[in-house]
Amino acid sequence: MLSRTSPPGRSRLLSTLFTVAAIVSAAAIGGTAAWMLPAGPDPRPVAPPVPSASELAGLQHAGFRPADHAPMAITGEIKPGDTFAGALQRLGAPRDEAQAAVAALAGAMDIQHLKAGMTFTADLAPPQGATSGHLTGLSLRAGPARALSLARVPDGGFRLRSFEEKVTAQTTVAAGPISGSLYVAAVRAGADARIVADAARLFSHKIDFSRDLHPEDHFRLVFDRKVTESGRTVETGGLLFAELESKGKTSRFYRFHREGRDQYFDETGKNIKGFLLRTPVDAVRITSGFGMRFHPVLGYTRMHQGIDFGASTGTPVYAAGDGVVDEIKWANGYGHWLKLRHAAGWATGYGHLSAYARGLRVGQHVAQGQVIAYVGMTGIATGPHLHYEVMNRTQKLDPKGAKVPQGAILAGRELAAFRAEKAHLDALIAQAARRADGSVETARAGPQGLVRSGGGL
Repeated sequence: MLSRTSPPGRSRLLSTLFTVAAIVSAAAIGGTAAWMLPAGPDPRPVAPPVPSASELAGLQHAGFRPADHAPMAITGEIKPGDTFAGALQRLGAPRDEAQAAVAALAGAMDIQHLKAGMTFTADLAPPQGATSGHLTGLSLRAGPARALSLARVPDGGFRLRSFEEKVTAQTTVAAGPISGSLYVAAVRAGADARIVADAARLFSHKIDFSRDLHPEDHFRLVFDRKVTESGRTVETGGLLFAELESKGKTSRFYRFHREGRDQYFDETGKNIKGFLLRTPVDAVRITSGFGMRFHPVLGYTRMHQGIDFGASTGTPVYAAGDGVVDEIKWANGYGHWLKLRHAAGWATGYGHLSAYARGLRVGQHVAQGQVIAYVGMTGIATGPHLHYEVMNRTQKLDPKGAKVPQGAILAGRELAAFRAEKAHLDALIAQAARRADGSVETARAGPQGLVRSGGGL
């Protein structure tokens, strides 16, 4: 579908050209452009927000295009199998002009490997009589912080302009109530899928997602990210802190670098990494518990020696603890089966799998939280789910009630260093909580140390 907007008038175009020229000149000498609004009752100047990269690129080529062409701004989209030239021609650009525009772009971006769904804006002058339309300008986003524009010049070619937004490293606090699911709520607050998955694995040490989460519960996540001037997240770093308030209880986890790797500890300095995860899959419901039950397929009552977690086919299954792959096989009613052997005679089993992690083999060491397989419904099953078992030597135990070894506790210099890290994170969290508008609080490292500022995600 094409989106058309009316061309600006000549006076508006000249005003835009003047503004863009000022911005470009300031950028050329390494300065910043000052935006001023007409003085009102308060004579002090007011600075509007900095335009995004794509907006500025659009202004740039709008300012440099010839006014007598009266172009129309048309939004196009790269479709599967498209070439850029083909997409431009589909909008009405002449073939030779489309090819010339692509040739001009080739020096600034990869035009051979275009992603389907990428959008761009082309300025096309309408045809006059038997003459075809003319491509007078083009703008697009070439990356999270980079935009490109083309504008026709008097000799008939195109002038390429590139705009890069400044990228700032920030520490971000995202918080809110849980509505629908932790994933949906956290992504809405500004976290990405990887951050949410990391947090979910931490919470799974203490919380049963199938029964412990309620709509009024709250979460808080602290993580690093790189963000553009217009607020677009370019990259997210590691999860620094995770908090979940559920059923009147609060679980808090702080990241601390120890023994050459990042680990997570509670407020007292106790490693929250339990021996085994309570939930080795990102599932929100238990479809069958441990104990005697009427089997829905076999039609009689028998002992169910594990827990079934309902999840869609292909959902990742995580290793419940550090261990060694002991079995990978077809186990009749359990379908594709995987067994891990852990320390001190403990073991875990995973059934009805659709697939195993690429390259997984018997005898391989795996880490807690590592993806080892994917949910399926192989064997005897009425729907996709994970059958999860916990074993201590020869005895099969209820995964919910099994008493497994606990994590280590920090002491001495390590505890003192941890408390310093904790105090820093607590200060950021407290500052975010003081904001009455409910927006996300961010902080960035500046030349004078830590500079805090409010901002939305």
